[in-house]
Amino acid sequence: MTDSPRLPEGYEISTDPARIDAERVHRWLSTDAYWALGRSREKQDRAIGGSLNFGVYDTFSGEQVAYARVITDRATFAWLCDVYVDPSVRGKGVGTALVAAVREELRPCGPKRVVLATHDAHEVYARLGFRPLERPDQWMALVEG
Repeated sequence: MTDSPRLPEGYEISTDPARIDAERVHRWLSTDAYWALGRSREKQDRAIGGSLNFGVYDTFSGEQVAYARVITDRATFAWLCDVYVDPSVRGKGVGTALVAAVREELRPCGPKRVVLATHDAHEVYARLGFRPLERPDQWMALVEG
């Protein structure tokens, strides 16, 4: 397993749901994230409410600069999704540190599998220990709409 990347100085990660800037997260995802374009605010708020949420914040301004959420039972399974880093802080290691923090938060719970789907960031996740499914033929999905 790789070492856990650290956030750059001046940023902090929190799982406190009260700190999530739901309006900002909705704007990011519904207008700039290929997997969530057009997602309604109501649907995003429900997703936030039913998930373990991670925010990265500028320690000076308190402004949220990144987001990730995990759908999990905190025992056997977790799905990492909606990972987003504001364009103004991309390239600083914020996203990598955020995903590493998710991995470390889940580790004590002992899920056998943490899955995710990505179209274009395979190398980022691979550096943190993620790899393609060993047996994709055993996985199925119910896709509606």
